[in-house]
Amino acid sequence: MKEILEVRNLKTSFYTKTGEVQAVRGVDFAVKRGEVLGIVGESGSGKSVTSMSIMGLIKKPGEIKDGKIIFNGENIIDYPKKKLRDIRGNKIAMIFQDPMTSLNPVYTIGEQMTDVLIKNKGLNKRKAREKAIEFLDIVGIPSPKTRIDNYPHEFSGGMRQRAMIAMALSCEPDLLIADEPTTALDVTIQAQILELMKELKDKTKTSIIIITHDLGVVAETCDRVLVMYGGLVMEEGSVRDIFYKPNHPYTKGLLGSIPKLGDEDRLMPIDGSPPNLLNAPKGCPFYSRCKYRREICKDKRPKGFLIDEKHKSMCWLNGKDGI
Repeated sequence: MKEILEVRNLKTSFYTKTGEVQAVRGVDFAVKRGEVLGIVGESGSGKSVTSMSIMGLIKKPGEIKDGKIIFNGENIIDYPKKKLRDIRGNKIAMIFQDPMTSLNPVYTIGEQMTDVLIKNKGLNKRKAREKAIEFLDIVGIPSPKTRIDNYPHEFSGGMRQRAMIAMALSCEPDLLIADEPTTALDVTIQAQILELMKELKDKTKTSIIIITHDLGVVAETCDRVLVMYGGLVMEEGSVRDIFYKPNHPYTKGLLGSIPKLGDEDRLMPIDGSPPNLLNAPKGCPFYSRCKYRREICKDKRPKGFLIDEKHKSMCWLNGKDGI
């Protein structure tokens, strides 16, 4: 499968009164056509900043300092605003974390969806409404011809999230980025949303990036996984690699902190706190919390070691004198 998106050496910082916060510090990955990529990690690991950088939504005091974002063979990082707007929503769409704050409360769902379609697809008002109804139906909104004229507050949390997915998919993007798509939803609605995303991927062949801290979501929906920490990718591999053959100590710590059905052993939290990216560590960002740390880890950032053909880990333990 050909790559639809390549991110190379992405570096994004935010400038504050106390100094530069290096939120993303050199991230590399690619997404193939029709693939679902999961990006996981604790809060502050750089997941959402990476997605906002891809969308061109980093605003002052933030700045993309370096790197390339190659979409459909073109580096879009230096595109002028108008050209980037033509891609955003049209070719790359995003589902934001909180649908209630992402939807405008003073406009109906239909008004917001048709506005997107008129701007991005050049449809007239009647055609745009027809297409909006069609996609509300696809995502499972009951009585879409009626509910299209409802306001966001008249939808439940799950239905608002479905409406956001419908809005994102109505322009038939090549890439969909979903930032915590199941946050604050009950488990039944979570399962429905995840199943819906899998069905849509199969129907439309849309590539999807799912950003989450929930490894259960990853296991349920993704083909491949990036594990981020301290603004860097710590480990990359297939879902099977990450869940059954984790290599990086941070990945192992994440998996060890997940409750397991029937397992009476005490959960094993990761001791310590994430690094302060205002004073980003020179070496491995997990150094202070890692029980396997060595002196080299403190001062020298690990390179990516290939565990097998498609499984990579940034850990010095994989060097010739590692364990």
